[in-house]
Amino acid sequence: MTDASTLKTLKQIEQRLLWLSAWIVHNANHLRDKEEGDVKVGGHQASCASMVSIMTALYFNVLRPEDRVAVKPHASPVFHAMQYFMGNQTQEKLENFRGLGGAQSYPSRTKDIDDVDFSTGSVGLGVAITAFASTIQDYLAAKSWAGDRPMGRMIALVGDAELDEGNVYECLQEGWKHDLRNTWWIIDYNRQSLDGVVHEGLWEKIEAIFTAFGWRTVVLRHGVLQRAAFEEPGGEILKTWIQSCPNDDYSALTYQGGAAWRERLMNDLGDQGDVSELLNRRSDEELAALMNNLGGQCLNTLTDAFAAVTDDQPTVFLAYTIKGWGTPLAGHKDNHSGLMTKAQMAEFQAGMGIAAGSEWDPLAAIEDHDDLRAFLAGVPFFAKGPRRFTASVLDSPGPIFLEDRVLSTQAGFGKILDAIAKSDSELSQRILTTSPDVTVSTNLGPWVNRRGLFARNAKADTFRDQRIPSAQKWQFSPDGQHIELGIAEMNLFLLLGAAGLSHSLFGERLIPIGTVYDPFVARGLDALNYACYQDARFIIAGTPSGVTLAPEGGAHQSIGAQLIGMSQDGLVSFEPAYLDELSIIMDWAFDYLQRDGEGDPDERTWLRDETGGSVYLRLTTRPLEQLGLRARDDDDFVRGVIDGAYWLREPGPNCEVVIAYQGCVATEAIEAAGRIGNDRRDIGVLAVTSADRLNSGWTAARRARAKGQSGATSQIERLMAGVPRDAILITATDGHPATLAWIGGVKGHPTAPLGVEHFGQTGTISDLYKHFMIDADAIVAAANHLSAGRQIGLR
Repeated sequence: MTDASTLKTLKQIEQRLLWLSAWIVHNANHLRDKEEGDVKVGGHQASCASMVSIMTALYFNVLRPEDRVAVKPHASPVFHAMQYFMGNQTQEKLENFRGLGGAQSYPSRTKDIDDVDFSTGSVGLGVAITAFASTIQDYLAAKSWAGDRPMGRMIALVGDAELDEGNVYECLQEGWKHDLRNTWWIIDYNRQSLDGVVHEGLWEKIEAIFTAFGWRTVVLRHGVLQRAAFEEPGGEILKTWIQSCPNDDYSALTYQGGAAWRERLMNDLGDQGDVSELLNRRSDEELAALMNNLGGQCLNTLTDAFAAVTDDQPTVFLAYTIKGWGTPLAGHKDNHSGLMTKAQMAEFQAGMGIAAGSEWDPLAAIEDHDDLRAFLAGVPFFAKGPRRFTASVLDSPGPIFLEDRVLSTQAGFGKILDAIAKSDSELSQRILTTSPDVTVSTNLGPWVNRRGLFARNAKADTFRDQRIPSAQKWQFSPDGQHIELGIAEMNLFLLLGAAGLSHSLFGERLIPIGTVYDPFVARGLDALNYACYQDARFIIAGTPSGVTLAPEGGAHQSIGAQLIGMSQDGLVSFEPAYLDELSIIMDWAFDYLQRDGEGDPDERTWLRDETGGSVYLRLTTRPLEQLGLRARDDDDFVRGVIDGAYWLREPGPNCEVVIAYQGCVATEAIEAAGRIGNDRRDIGVLAVTSADRLNSGWTAARRARAKGQSGATSQIERLMAGVPRDAILITATDGHPATLAWIGGVKGHPTAPLGVEHFGQTGTISDLYKHFMIDADAIVAAANHLSAGRQIGLR
C-alpha cells in the first residue's frame, strides 16, 4: 500500500493538475480574443477532469522512464499541465492552447514540445498502437544486435467511448495471436460520450471480451471512502444500490449534489435503520464526497491497483470515474460541450485556494514548496528528462539492378528484397517486413523463406518437418524478420507506425516494409494517416494495383489510390513502370526513411527532402519488357526517377504531341508514340515515376515565387519548359485521370487526361484497357482529336 505521506503529496499534485488543466481551457476560451465562429473547447474541461487522479497516480507514482503512454485526446490539458508543472512545457504555449503555435488540442509527437510518446486524436488508434509498440519492443529484445534496455510498459489512457471503435477489437485479436505482454489499458469509465450517457452493463461486456483474449481485468469501481462505508452497518445495502443505479441517474445525481443524493437514497431505500443511520452520519457535502468516491477518482485505490500488477500479462483497468469530477460541470450529460462560466470559474478558483494573479504559478496553494520540490525531483518517470532516443543511420548497398528481360514491378520488388536477404549487411538485419495475410501474393515469400517469421517462442514448420513439399518455409523464431498479420489493414498500418517509431521510442533503427493489395490501402487509411502524423518511417507497397489486375474484378482493382499517395502528408508515393526505376527508388527510400533534417527545401526540386518521411510504392503484377534504362548512364535519368519524371523520349523543337504516363501503361504510351510519330512531329514521351513529387515540387515552387524567390523552378516546370505552347498533352495511367491531368496547367498545354474513373470488372488486360480507354488506340484517338494535321492511322 502507498504510505500516507506519499498519498498526501499526490493529493496536492492532483489538485494542482485539476486547477491548471481547467485554467488552461478557461484561458483559451474566455481570456483570448475569439474570432467569429470559433468553436468553444469546453469538452476538454470536463473530459480531462475525470483523468486527473488516474494521471497523477500513474505519472507520479508508478511509471518509469522506459514506459510509454498514449494519452486519450481530451486529457491533453492534464498532460500539458503536468508537463508544465514539471518544467517541460511553457506558459506561452499554454496561454496559446489550441492557437497557432500553441499547445495542441490533442497530444502530438510532432507539434508539441512536451515529450509526447504517441500522438492521439483519432479515437481508438492511440489505444491500439500501444499493443503494437509492445510487439516491436519484444521484437527488438529478441535481436542480438539490439542494445540492452529495460522493458517498458506500453500504456493507453482510454476513453470508454473509444471502445466503440472496431480497430480496438482487431488489435485485441492480433495481440492474442502474438502473445502480447507489457501492455496496460486504463479505461476512463465515466459512462458519458460526446452526445450522452453510455449503455448500461457495458463494463460486463468489456470485462468478458478482454478476458477472452487473455488479459487480466481489474475493475476499479469503488474508492476507499465507499469501501469503508460498505463495512459499516447498512453498507451492503448502499453498495447494492450503487451497483444497480443506472448510469444516467448516477450522472444526474452527481451534478445535483449532496441534497439530491440524500433525497433519492432515502426515497429508494426508505427508513431501514442501519443504512439510514449511515446516511445521517454524513453532511450533504460528505455524502456527495462519498458517492463521488469512485475507484478512478481515488488515489489510494489507483496506486494500490497499479502497484499490485507486477508481471507482464496484458492488463486492462476499468476505472469508474465522473466526467467533470471536481468541477461544477461534474456529471451533467451535456458537459462535453460545456464550459464553466466566469462566475463558476471564480468560485472554483476560490475553492482551490488560488490567489488572483497566481493562476499560472505551478506551486500556488502549496504550503511546503521545498518538500514538494524534493518529491518531484525523485519521481522516476521524469528523472532522466525527455525520453526520446536517436539511432544511427544505416547505409544502403546502392541500387540492386536486376537482369530480367521481362518482369513486373511486384516481382522485381520481391527479388530486390531477396537479394538483400542473401547479404549480411546491417541494413538487411534491420529490415522488418509485415503483411495482412498477403505475404506470398505480394512477393514477400522469398524474403520470408530466407529470414523467417518472428515469434517470441520458436515454432517449427510442420510441413517441412514432415517432408511435405512446399515453396514456403513458415518457421517462427525470435530471429525471424517478418510479422505475419491477419486480414486487418488497420493493424498493418498501426504495426508499421509503431515499427517506424522504433528509433525514437526504443533507440533502435528499423526499416519496416509492409505490403497490401493496393485497393485496401483505403481500408486502413485512418491508421496510415495516423502513422504519418506521428512521423513514423516505413515503406508500404500497394500491389497489385489498378484494373491491370484484370481477372480479379472491380473489388480488387484500385482507382483512387494514386490520389491518396499524392494527398497524404508525410508519405511520398512512387509508381515505377520498370525495374531499373524501382531499384533506384528503393535505394533512395532506404535513405529517405532515416532523414531528420530541418525541412529547408531543395532549391532544385523545392521538395522538403531533408525532413525524410515514409514511402508508398504502387506496383503491378503486369510483366513489362525491360528497356535497359540504366545503360543510359545519365545523371538526369537517375535524378529524374527520384524527382518524379524524366524524358523517355525528349520532344524536339517542333513538338506537336507529348504523352505523359505513369505506371504499367508505359507499353501503351510507347506504342502510341511510335504510331503518332508517323504523322506528327517531334513526339515527346514523359515517364512519370511520381506524380506526387512532381505536383508537390510545382506547388512549393509557386509558393516560393509568391514569397519573392523569383527563380524558383520545379522539376515539372523544367521538363515542360521547352515544349511549344501549342503542343497537346495526353496523360495516361491505370488510375484516376486527375493523377496526371494537372500537368497541362503547368505551362497551359491543351490536355487529354486518360485514366479510370469507374469500378472495374473481370476480363483480360487488353479488354479492360480498351473499355476504360487507356490503351494505345485511345491515346492515338486523343491525338487525332486534339492535334491539327492529317488523320493518324489507327490499327
